[in-house]
Amino acid sequence: MLNDVQPIPREKRHLLGFDLFLLWAGAAVAISEVWAGGILAPLGFVGGMLAILLGHVVGNTPFALGGILGSELGVPAMVSVRLAFGRWGSYLASFLNILQLIGWTAIMVIICARAGDEILRALFGFSSPRLLLFVAGLVSTFWAFLETPWWKWMERVAVIALAGLSGVMTFVALQQVSFGELLRLRGEGSLPWGAGFDLVVAMPISWLPLVADYTRFARNTRGAFWGTWWGYFVASSWMYTVGLVSALTTGRTDPLPAMVVLGLGSIALAIVLFSTFTTTFLDIYSAAVSLLNVLPRFRQKIAVALFGALGTLLALVFPMERYESFLFLIGAVFVPLFGVVLVDYFMVRRRKAQPEELYDKCPPIVREALVSWILGVGVYTLFLRVFPGFGASVPSFLAAGGLYWVWRRRKGAWS
Repeated sequence: MLNDVQPIPREKRHLLGFDLFLLWAGAAVAISEVWAGGILAPLGFVGGMLAILLGHVVGNTPFALGGILGSELGVPAMVSVRLAFGRWGSYLASFLNILQLIGWTAIMVIICARAGDEILRALFGFSSPRLLLFVAGLVSTFWAFLETPWWKWMERVAVIALAGLSGVMTFVALQQVSFGELLRLRGEGSLPWGAGFDLVVAMPISWLPLVADYTRFARNTRGAFWGTWWGYFVASSWMYTVGLVSALTTGRTDPLPAMVVLGLGSIALAIVLFSTFTTTFLDIYSAAVSLLNVLPRFRQKIAVALFGALGTLLALVFPMERYESFLFLIGAVFVPLFGVVLVDYFMVRRRKAQPEELYDKCPPIVREALVSWILGVGVYTLFLRVFPGFGASVPSFLAAGGLYWVWRRRKGAWS
């Protein structure tokens, strides 16, 4: 694995679209996504499903477009940010990305430890959540240590196994109620529909700052885009739906306890463990890659060990009751950021960029991009607090990208 931020040569790119489909499906098959689906229960079944499907269409599209930068430029996501924001601007984005990825690592190992401990206590009377927390962090860090060719085969095995296990989990969730009854289930309305929509959009957007870290290994752009889009859309929508149905029918945000009661505890435990490993290693690895954008001489594997340890230690104190707020914070920061990045690459540059624009001739900072980003964060916060029923993601994305587009055109940067 290359331990710098130089472009990946074409001859060293080995991931097919199917491999990326499995990679992102594996990232999406996670108990954290099931929990997020449970948060939508106040919307009812119909309103929740509408938020899930529309939110994934809206969130997945910029997510997969971000992958195109990786497949065409061959560079990690935070290096591609240099085109729009300049070198120092990309350093700021890298720092914020590292923070969110350490946070995600903590959240994933907490969920693994809590769910795994509940299952083990029911099966064997054994309880040690801290032991499970450290095991989850250690195995995820080890997975991030592996070379990229290994990911391809490990993801194929793990995701196929997870799909079968998740099928059982889905059956258990749907067993509680008929489809006709589901359609009639209404939420208590404490969550505005637009806010629920933003919670769904935030999940694929949280992967946008690292998608190019993996698509840079893709053999072609078409496979990179569609493999990423469909892999995450199918699996994440599935997990959200399981969480929504479980919360509406049982009052629990996940169906794992019901699986234990039905004698399926070993399957539930396998889902918890495998889904944690296939998701969390991406956070740890990409935190290391983001650091290399700022400190290219830092050894990548040392960075992997560092961020794996930090995420695991943070899990000891992370307040899980703030999970929903964490998702909104990710949306507020990264939706407008990549509104600027994607407008710059696809509309201003029209997918034309020279390597020197990322390295030797990269400006320190692009003020238009920075101001547009800040405006977009403000728009997101305004809509979330004042107009939560409308959703904040689309206005924020359009405001940041639109303002940047206007400024660049007025400066004659149109190519």
